[in-house]
Amino acid sequence: MNKSPSNRLYLAVILAAFGCLGFAAPQARPIDRVSWLTGCWEARNPQRTIYEQWTSAHGRAMLSTARTLRGDSLIEYEFVALRERGERLAYEAHPSGQSGATFLSIALTDSAVTFENLENDFPQRIGYNRRGVDSVVAWISGPRGATTRRIEYPYRRVACETAG
Repeated sequence: MNKSPSNRLYLAVILAAFGCLGFAAPQARPIDRVSWLTGCWEARNPQRTIYEQWTSAHGRAMLSTARTLRGDSLIEYEFVALRERGERLAYEAHPSGQSGATFLSIALTDSAVTFENLENDFPQRIGYNRRGVDSVVAWISGPRGATTRRIEYPYRRVACETAG
């Protein structure tokens, strides 16, 4: 191709026109920024094992089920709907034996998300931090008396067939 100044100008005008028509690179939707949560996760300690399973993002939402086991007995479970709400994410938690609560994202990157609901007693904040392909640290925090308490759940990726 002839690289004369007029050909370069013509090419620049064509590329700019495509950009104006909506052919520019799409911005990542909020739900896509947490797609690394998709799959099955396990947090294990001597007292309990927690399994958390996240669906892939469809319909601008992800769903999660979690169960906590002591030995072979279910002691807690939770359902979560994670939905886009404008440029934010809404974490709609439904824990066993409790009323549901919605937490809105206050920080969102490609490797971490933090949700907040200051009207909830405990927790008031929920977060997930990606620590590599097969590691996530989930955490909850909020007031406990005169202090702020934070509890962390170090998860490792597991095959969904073996998750609980």
